[in-house]
Amino acid sequence: MIQEKSNNKLINWELVSINPGNKIWNWKDLFCLWGNCIQSIIGFTLIASLYLVYKINIAVVFLGTFAAVILVAILSNLIGKPSQKHGIPFPVFLRTSMGIIGAKYIAMLRGLVAVFMFGVQTFFLSKSFGFLIRIFLFSVDKNILEKEVFNLFYFGLNIIDWFSFLFTIFLQIYLFRRGQIFNKKFINFSAVFVYIGLILLCAMIVPNNLIEINQSFKKFFVLNNIISTSNISPFIAVFGTMFAYFSIIILNFGDYSRFVKNEDELKKGNLSLIINLVLFSIFAIFIVLGSDVILNKNFTNLDQILVNPTDIIGKLDNIFLSILVLVLILFATASTNLIANFIPSQNSLINFFPNKLNPTTSGIIIGILGFFIGASWIPILSQIGILSIIDTIGAFFGPIFGIIIADYYLIKKKNIISKDLFSANQTGTYYFSGGWHIKAIYSLIIAFIFSASTIWNPDFRSLQSYAWLIGAFIGFAMHYLLSKK
Repeated sequence: MIQEKSNNKLINWELVSINPGNKIWNWKDLFCLWGNCIQSIIGFTLIASLYLVYKINIAVVFLGTFAAVILVAILSNLIGKPSQKHGIPFPVFLRTSMGIIGAKYIAMLRGLVAVFMFGVQTFFLSKSFGFLIRIFLFSVDKNILEKEVFNLFYFGLNIIDWFSFLFTIFLQIYLFRRGQIFNKKFINFSAVFVYIGLILLCAMIVPNNLIEINQSFKKFFVLNNIISTSNISPFIAVFGTMFAYFSIIILNFGDYSRFVKNEDELKKGNLSLIINLVLFSIFAIFIVLGSDVILNKNFTNLDQILVNPTDIIGKLDNIFLSILVLVLILFATASTNLIANFIPSQNSLINFFPNKLNPTTSGIIIGILGFFIGASWIPILSQIGILSIIDTIGAFFGPIFGIIIADYYLIKKKNIISKDLFSANQTGTYYFSGGWHIKAIYSLIIAFIFSASTIWNPDFRSLQSYAWLIGAFIGFAMHYLLSKK
């Protein structure tokens, strides 16, 4: 469909309300979306570490993670309902609280983080593809990787790494720009494929080592002194860590909930995060314990149990297992990159230039920026502490959430004037002061100071996992107090 020219510079076919007939997502689709969010190397390593590495009572770990995902589901419902009802993405919903101009710049804060992480994630995604290429070449000729052409490095990458990186960039942009129907299919396929792969891994690892795994299970999973004041601090730590892991998706959850059929499907879909957490935790624990048993049988001396999938396959001398895990990592990382990075950055860019960009052009911009970010990750960006800057920008996300929730539910009483969302007229409801809602911006700055202090102030660094929640609470309270009549 060709977008017609309009004098209204705020309208874009990617941003306007979804036709009710095109709201085709149900709870199963959201189950797969949340599955993709947890099916990552970071998610696998984090869950396995909480249960098997840190000296924390398993009941405390379970209760902490359970409480965290319950809160994630509740907050996702709160921010997802307006987008589901009106069919609008996060940047457009943001116009109701920040103003039609303010929303452009505030949404781009999320877009900047998303573009940066897209480049970094793509770099690490390409590593798995590069490993598969090396395995193939080695199977053809065991000495081929020793040739000079494979030992020439530029910006820390050799010819295989560069090919893998460029191929991964082009493939993602080609696939992800194709729209929500394809993205939904990719998300669903990836979630199911990874779960099937995890079942296959367990079937290969567990049965032949069941007795040893059972012994290890009993060793690690000891239930004692559950009700104790000494468990309060670990519970708070586990809760904060797990919430921080999922918080990146909450703010722009409306980018997905806009496609959901109705509110009931939205609620059931968000609660499915609990099922994902339980399933994935079981798989992660048994795979890690089984791998540890196999390594010990092979007389591999390890200082501690390995919880990172890439570390595990590096120790296991099994080509088939290595290929299977690498393929699972490829799908899991690509789908996470789509959900957490590509779609938020695409919507933010289109919202910034609504009359100039479309899915293809915005995808190309993301690809170009992602290329330079990923290519410079090893020699430059990883060396200059850039993640502290990204974390600082991310400190805006909690306050933004708190402000738009207070504005929609308490100030505007769940009322949105749809036509004014796309109106640049000075008499429009969301024009405010020159397109900016000054009270909301003031609330955002104050809440950001508190949120960012957990990053930059050493005295508050222990609260960094709670930076999002701190910012959300203060942003909520400030905006309500300033804006209520």
